[in-house]
Amino acid sequence: MKTQLVKSLFDTTGGYGALALRIPVGLILTAHGAQKLFGWFGGYGLAGTAQWLESIGLAPGLLMALLAGGAEFFGGLALMLGLLTRPAALVSAFTMLVAIVSVHLGNGLFLANNGYEFALALLAATVALTFQGAGRLSLDGLLARRV
Repeated sequence: MKTQLVKSLFDTTGGYGALALRIPVGLILTAHGAQKLFGWFGGYGLAGTAQWLESIGLAPGLLMALLAGGAEFFGGLALMLGLLTRPAALVSAFTMLVAIVSVHLGNGLFLANNGYEFALALLAATVALTFQGAGRLSLDGLLARRV
């Protein structure tokens, strides 16, 4: 039973296409998470992100900033490594869904108007990775073969 659970967690049906999704999406998510958590790459850091999230009604702001930033930063790292890809992708997909509904939806589709097109693209990629797993050249694939 335990072996089957571990195998299903790490198993993957994705090939090189999953790798092609994991690396850029993981990089983007990690960078955005670093903006929220650490203020890197021109971000506002945890305090600034918490204040902004609180101002748009996502309270408590500090908890929401930790959740969003953590999901993006650590989820993105996991995606790039191909480690625990399905759970990381699922959490990232949920984060993008929250971003679309709470921040971007009212602005329409296009990014130029702060719309949801970019978050939607990340949502689509993370949903695909949730279904297919990490694919080739991943730690998940290596672990699945060893179990």
